[in-house]
Amino acid sequence: MRSVLVTGGAGYIGSHACKALKAAGFEPVTYDNLCTGWRDAVKFGPFEEGDLLDRARLDEVFARHRPVAVMHFAALSLVGESMQDPGKYWRGNVAASLNLIEAAVAAGCPHIVFSSTCATYGEHDNVVLDEHTPQEPINAYGASKRAIEDMLRDFEAAHGLQSVIFRYFNVAGADPEAEIGEFHRPETHLVPLMLEATDGTRPALTVFGTDYDTPDGTCIRDYVHVCDLVEAHVLGLRWLQAAKGSRVFNLGTGSGFSVREVMTHAQAVTGREVPHEIGPRRAGDCTRLVSGSTRAEKELGWRPARSDLDTMIADAWRWHRAGHYTR
Repeated sequence: MRSVLVTGGAGYIGSHACKALKAAGFEPVTYDNLCTGWRDAVKFGPFEEGDLLDRARLDEVFARHRPVAVMHFAALSLVGESMQDPGKYWRGNVAASLNLIEAAVAAGCPHIVFSSTCATYGEHDNVVLDEHTPQEPINAYGASKRAIEDMLRDFEAAHGLQSVIFRYFNVAGADPEAEIGEFHRPETHLVPLMLEATDGTRPALTVFGTDYDTPDGTCIRDYVHVCDLVEAHVLGLRWLQAAKGSRVFNLGTGSGFSVREVMTHAQAVTGREVPHEIGPRRAGDCTRLVSGSTRAEKELGWRPARSDLDTMIADAWRWHRAGHYTR
């Protein structure tokens, strides 16, 4: 069976990718330092504990499993933290990714599917974002991801390493079978925070800013179901294996919802109020991030099947009520 090395495979998106890869006939090999991931989430293939900054450990894992490709999810991803401690992000994202990419090249692994972000675009209010939108990140998280994209292009020119880069919008939802789901400590993502407030796990959801230039004053984001997202990654892997070359794709639905709108949908799905309080804006947050791209649909044949807001919240609610991971 062909192996795929999945960095961050014990995390939220990485664990869902492992399940999708197994269903597609690959052996997902999770490489994770469990800094933010969970051992309980590794259910679909071998687990190799290690840090991306440990080159000797990476070389050992590449030699043992001989992966045909890498899916690179491992990253630090908190916008606010990246503004306060940019060095942590340049070291933990950029330096770590350089180590991984050099190890892949040395091992003769020719393909990388990379988890990037719409945060590379920065603030483009009232602009529909596609793959040609200028990348002008306004926080160190987005800047670190843009740097890794540049790195991948340089390594293709020098060494022939090919990549598919996915720029995500907001990821939500969970495995419909509730085997795996979204669980961070501390939690920072809107949907699980809302569900925790709804069931009393936390006192209230904090809405960060109500004075944005949007119809209800709260930020607008484009939400995509995690299962739809990882299906695109399998399609991206097959794209590379078919020798179609390196490519960048946005992954979003083209529909934007404000924080208040997401709260309204959560109340309808759960049948419960979402206790909340109003807080100040967070540094580095954009007003509106919505994809305008159809490239993934036209070229990969990717069509989100579960990315309506009610389904995403219902799947997340089912997982939330089923239980949590332990390390």
